Amino acid sequence: MEILRTVAELRHWSRESRSRAIGIEARNDGGNLIGIVPTMGALHAGHASLIRAARASVGYVAVSIFVNPTQFGPHEDYARYPRSFEADCALAESEGADVVFAPSVEELYPPGAATFVEVAGLSHRLDGQSRPGHFRGVATVVAKLLIATEADRAFFGQKDAAQVAVLRRMVADLRLPAEIVVCPIVRDPDGLALSSRNLYLSPAERIQALALSRAIRQAEASVAAGERRASALIEAARRLFDAERSSVAAEPELRIDYIALVDWATLEPVEIAAPGALFAVAAWVGQTRLIDNTILG
Repeated sequence: MEILRTVAELRHWSRESRSRAIGIEARNDGGNLIGIVPTMGALHAGHASLIRAARASVGYVAVSIFVNPTQFGPHEDYARYPRSFEADCALAESEGADVVFAPSVEELYPPGAATFVEVAGLSHRLDGQSRPGHFRGVATVVAKLLIATEADRAFFGQKDAAQVAVLRRMVADLRLPAEIVVCPIVRDPDGLALSSRNLYLSPAERIQALALSRAIRQAEASVAAGERRASALIEAARRLFDAERSSVAAEPELRIDYIALVDWATLEPVEIAAPGALFAVAAWVGQTRLIDNTILG
């Protein structure tokens, strides 16, 4: 496995790989297709599942490891975001990545860079409302990665469902040739959705964080039992969070950011849980913000 540091190196690898695959027996059903798994490092089993999905789907796989400064707000955790480059490379290689792309900030944002990508409307809903500018940073860096790799497919986890909606719209609007592939949420045995930010949680916070996955399971069970009203599903989740808060000491603090039922394509609220609706929650556990979701029906 190679480690690439520049856009020029990444583009050269992509074009050479595609050229090498043409006219020879395909490595798999993906033939000469190029896939990218964009990450910010601190890789875990969820990322591993994305790399495996890419490996099974395309001929050549790049994994990017880049903590993107433009998607962090001024008081967010950019400086302390977990970084474990050597372990990340080992995991990527073990799962079948061909290259890791690990650029510097200056490589992706040259001095004087003034071009950003923003998906109007979508970028200001759900996480975008709580984190102004976040999705502008995400859309910009993913656009740069797709252009640099000339990728056919990019792989993301459903846990970042709002991000997926933004990126699908961006790819469609810019007529980029890449397909956004969404892979299932990977969870710990107790139900907590895997996240690099789980590393921040103390043992007590880790227990409280399970309120998010409980709210998700409760919504799924309610819909299976026939409840379709957004108001009822959201209120039941709020009661669950209230009960969780009242059952433990005041610290660590558990605070709801949002509970929403939305159309996954537009992230606009819906009143009825039609098949395919996104039920999403975000909450602060102490100083750590976590998200979770499910596609209902």
